[in-house]
Amino acid sequence: MKNKSKEICPVRHSLDILGGKWKLPILYALRKGTPKRFKELEREIEGITPTMLTTQLRDLEKQNIIKREAFATIPPTVEYTLTEQGKTIQPLIYEIKKWGLYHLREIQKSSV
Repeated sequence: MKNKSKEICPVRHSLDILGGKWKLPILYALRKGTPKRFKELEREIEGITPTMLTTQLRDLEKQNIIKREAFATIPPTVEYTLTEQGKTIQPLIYEIKKWGLYHLREIQKSSV
């Protein structure tokens, strides 16, 4: 007999990984594939605190969406990139960006 445990909803699963205010902006900042240092991400993502950036980066790393690479330099250097699994999110981010631009245009039209 098949186990009757709850099936995992794929939308809920995706939101569990990507939900919140900061994860998509972090992934958007990493979209070009070039490694970024912590301070670069902090400057690029307006309004994020260092503590929140650290928390969100750790969470994305645990989910195998980003890769953290530390270098033995003085001071220590850490770079972040998308993993292969993280790169599969890029089309989704592009579609969200496209929808956001569309929505902004519609708001501008209706406010005239």
